[in-house]
Amino acid sequence: MTDLTVNDRPVRFNMDPQTPLLWALRDAANLTGTKYGCGVGDCGACMVLIDGEALRSCLVTLAECEGRVVVTVEGLSRDRSHPVQQALVAEQAIQCGFCTPGIVMAASALLATNADPSEEQIKQAITNLCRCGVYPRLVRAIQRAGRVTRRAERISAAPAPGIDAQDAAAAVPAMRAD
Repeated sequence: MTDLTVNDRPVRFNMDPQTPLLWALRDAANLTGTKYGCGVGDCGACMVLIDGEALRSCLVTLAECEGRVVVTVEGLSRDRSHPVQQALVAEQAIQCGFCTPGIVMAASALLATNADPSEEQIKQAITNLCRCGVYPRLVRAIQRAGRVTRRAERISAAPAPGIDAQDAAAAVPAMRAD
């Protein structure tokens, strides 16, 4: 068994310790915001924060997470009010949305250490692949999120979701017993 903290909650996974964190989060914890993209660490769709560092969860085993703190996109902000989430919407930097959770996590880690990144610093930190090619808008969104983080700007772009994560998890059709 592996004990760790996921989104501020203690969790014990009764799974093979060599299981990639990605599959523990998605299959055992029903945290499907962390996406499976390539499985080899190239795309960044599975990015999560582990002890504050943006890491690809497909490359990290449960054993490596023992005793650590993991934050997924669901734990970043329950009401989508995180500056990165708000700025991505405001700058229209979301297309299909598949890569978005990983990008949000990578950008939030960057802004936690540098709230005023240059375009080059953003490009170095955000190595996630986006099939839709939102990169120019992505840079603007992260710079805008930095301004919000520094309290130099406010955004009121994205409405709060209509359903909270617990209600959504309880209403998963595949999980119904009827």
